[in-house]
Amino acid sequence: MHKVQCFSVGRLVRAFGRFSQRLKSTGGRRSAPLGSRLLTNPDDVFKHNMWDHVQWTEEEKENARQRAEENSCVQIPMEEQDARDQIPNAHPTGSSTDSETRHQHDKTSPNYLRTEASNYQEPCHGAPAVRKETAFPGQCASFRILEVGCGVGNSVFPIVNSIRDADAFLYCCDFSPCAIQLVKDHPDYSESVCHAFVHDICEETASFPFPPQSLDVILAVFVLSSIHPDRIQGVVNRLSTHLKHGGILLFRDYGRYDFSQLRFKKGRCLSENFYIRGDGTCVYFFTKEEVHDLFSQAGLEEIQNLEDRRLQVNRGKKVAMHRVWMQSKYRKLHLNPSSSS
Repeated sequence: MHKVQCFSVGRLVRAFGRFSQRLKSTGGRRSAPLGSRLLTNPDDVFKHNMWDHVQWTEEEKENARQRAEENSCVQIPMEEQDARDQIPNAHPTGSSTDSETRHQHDKTSPNYLRTEASNYQEPCHGAPAVRKETAFPGQCASFRILEVGCGVGNSVFPIVNSIRDADAFLYCCDFSPCAIQLVKDHPDYSESVCHAFVHDICEETASFPFPPQSLDVILAVFVLSSIHPDRIQGVVNRLSTHLKHGGILLFRDYGRYDFSQLRFKKGRCLSENFYIRGDGTCVYFFTKEEVHDLFSQAGLEEIQNLEDRRLQVNRGKKVAMHRVWMQSKYRKLHLNPSSSS
């Protein structure tokens, strides 16, 4: 069991690393935790597209703070924000046309499986299974992964191909039925190793197609930032309940004063450090302290919580942009922590 878990974790981390802009360089040379391309001579700035571990000067920090303050000084009125909220809330899983693809009454649908999952007691490995009725997809896998906000599967299939020969299973969900259908239509999609389903993680009463404490890893990559800040803690709390004790949550998202925050125009701010884009999607920009509080309050302990600061370069236009991403890893605390005495 332990060997299978280590094998699966190793493959998962490699797939996750490729998707989230490669945490380490390859080859025999030593690398820094988040990359080894360091800008030591300012004259070399346009030699590469990206530089790692960029240190900001005090002047750059102050300029970033001022730009964020300026573009957030005019906030969208609450009544207008409430009107915008009515649109997604009215159709939480898409249009009526999209709903035709979900087959909600079929026995492979998320609703059916969520109901059946509530009857599940133990996994089939180890102690004998105790089931009242049908169990859940992936129940026989010894290692289970969930990606929330999977979109059309850009990270789903690198992971699927990495775990295909292991005793592991991937769940992936998204708000959009169209996106999930595209995942299912992909030639690499296989129900033997993956289960894609429509799910609104902000919906407090929505259940997952697997029981609590059944996941070894949860991936949250550029998804929590799209949620209103007042609702993020509740989402993380609910995700945490589905991690096994000792399970890992991998998080990557936008950091405070990232270039994408500073380029917002006035009138796009919803609340402090929370903006709405032209396409109607929202984005929040985190600090290390906020990330730590967010996961700690959900019963998770810090393994890694880093600010990934890089300098992204457009060599054609001779433009350099400061990028800031959060890269974090948190573990669910065990029920009975061991004591030394």
